[in-house]
Amino acid sequence: MTERNIRVQPTNRLAVEDQEVEIVERKGIGHPDSICDGVAESVARALAQTYLDRFGKPLHYNTDETQLVAGTAAPAFGGGEMLEPIYLLIVGRATKEYEGTKIPAETIALEAARDYINEELPRLDVGKDVVVDVKLGEGSGDLQEVFGEDGSVPMANDTSFGVGHAPLTETEQIVYNTERKLNTEYAEENPEVGPDIKVMGKRENDHIDVTVAVAMVDEYVADMDEYRDAVDGVREYVTELATDYTDRSVEVEVNTADDYDEGSIYLTTTGTSAEQGDDGSVGRGNRANGLITPNRPMSIEATSGKNAVNHIGKIYNLLSTDIAETVGEEVDGIRELQIRLLSQIGRPIDEPHVADADVVTEDGVAVSDIEDDVSAVIDRELADVTSITKRAIDGELSTF
Repeated sequence: MTERNIRVQPTNRLAVEDQEVEIVERKGIGHPDSICDGVAESVARALAQTYLDRFGKPLHYNTDETQLVAGTAAPAFGGGEMLEPIYLLIVGRATKEYEGTKIPAETIALEAARDYINEELPRLDVGKDVVVDVKLGEGSGDLQEVFGEDGSVPMANDTSFGVGHAPLTETEQIVYNTERKLNTEYAEENPEVGPDIKVMGKRENDHIDVTVAVAMVDEYVADMDEYRDAVDGVREYVTELATDYTDRSVEVEVNTADDYDEGSIYLTTTGTSAEQGDDGSVGRGNRANGLITPNRPMSIEATSGKNAVNHIGKIYNLLSTDIAETVGEEVDGIRELQIRLLSQIGRPIDEPHVADADVVTEDGVAVSDIEDDVSAVIDRELADVTSITKRAIDGELSTF
């Protein structure tokens, strides 16, 4: 039986909910950084699936350096136009030949990127509004030592770490769900709301301020009055939404940079700021759990686009989040949990250099009371680490 280095310890800090100030951010799916994350991950999954279908195993790939250069647009009430296209460059490594068989890696990447943009950003016409380019260097086809023999646990590709936490605070839940619900149920009924939605939450003691930036789509906005109605509609929706997650007082502000007197408003042709001067890169936005949380330890690794087999920057960030959520669900008496997983290059990924659980317990519960239960769940989840690979390739796990 594998002996893993698992540590469970009481925290030396206040629970985030007890801290006087909390800051939380989420960049929506149409934000330039999130576009890069989404395309990179879509391409990574497509490459991995191709390798599995053709050779029965994933080969080497990484697409986590994807970049976006903003275009130029001329939005106008009732509908404007793109003047210069957005440029998206898919950058990384891929196996293009294996056991004498050539693999059209760049063609696969282009198709995956096009499909993702068509699905998530339907107002962007690929080839006209956005030009997609791909530059994939050659990856190694001989991965026996790195990925391991069939049925074995892969070796860590790097000495790195991943961080996860649970449960989400009230502010985190508000920020996350504001963007997701605006971009789904609300946008379905209100097409003027574009997918580039950025949400910033700030809690000071028991008051929460939520600042929302929404790229309004010009085709569905006839004039300034309709624009102001659209902004008011978002404010009212988010204010009501927040009551599902907190009893604290909440104030919501939308598109705070607008100057109605000057006619300076957040109006776009495509629903994303990428159309006009806002560039993007993989890894500059949301962490693996979909949030940016400066009150908590975070890894700065880019999760999206990395290979899902042995790249610690992906696997341990997804796994640590999964472990934190699972421990929180299965072990009573936990108020807040932080999981840190550290790898050492060349070691099996199910045997981290250390797996550390930092725990805030509920009143009347000592860490020693639950230490064995927490350790048991962590040990079980580490033993099943390769399931993260399958779930990531299948698209079951979000990376941003």
